[in-house]
Amino acid sequence: MSQIAPTPARVAIVTGGARGIGRGCAHALARAGYAIALVDLLVPEMERTAAEIREIGQAAMVLQADVADHARAREVIAAVIAEFGRIDFLLNDAGRAAPKGILEITEAEFDSAIAVNLKSCFNYIQATVPHMQAQGGGRIVSMSSLNAHSGGVTAAVSRFAYASAKAGILGMTRALAKELGPDILVNAICPGLIQTELAKNPVIVERGAEIASKGIALRRVGTTDDVAQIVVFLATSQPCFITGQDFIVDGFQYNV
Repeated sequence: MSQIAPTPARVAIVTGGARGIGRGCAHALARAGYAIALVDLLVPEMERTAAEIREIGQAAMVLQADVADHARAREVIAAVIAEFGRIDFLLNDAGRAAPKGILEITEAEFDSAIAVNLKSCFNYIQATVPHMQAQGGGRIVSMSSLNAHSGGVTAAVSRFAYASAKAGILGMTRALAKELGPDILVNAICPGLIQTELAKNPVIVERGAEIASKGIALRRVGTTDDVAQIVVFLATSQPCFITGQDFIVDGFQYNV
């Protein structure tokens, strides 16, 4: 007779979990005891991350999705509930660069920037919240950006459309913290310059050492582990009297 796998004690969903900050956070959450559901368009990269999570000793599932698709978000959440039976933590990390200025960007490109970076958070929060409420609570973290505060200066992803979407995440976070408290905690993280394993940010590749020495108090560019530590804290801290906040993780970036 086949055995039914036990429901994991804690389950986290990570959008944008195939690589970069999302991958690093998925690893950290797995080490903290979470089964992980990865959501992304990049299936081979997600499969790699899932295999790494299983090596840590946690269950992992892979769900391909365009995070801007509202109907697909509901399908993804239903699949996670069918597989794991619960959702304790949602990390909205999926995002896309929008490097064009106001005179170059098209309407379609602007709409895409808002859809992927901001509407995606709405999609996954709205689909997840009923399950968190039914089980008595949960925690949500959405990845904003230092550019939400600064407007962006040097990073290729930091033009106005990207900054606008990331600033919208902060407003959404504060409003939902009020609406969903006290049982569901809602926070945001604003990373500065972060080095990922792909090393594709041209600002970091070309000017990382200069920026670190002249414009970051801690004299280095951030890592995915720097962000993941805050994510795990917000997911696991007991008790937790923190909601509606945004955490800047930038080594105190100035004059950049």
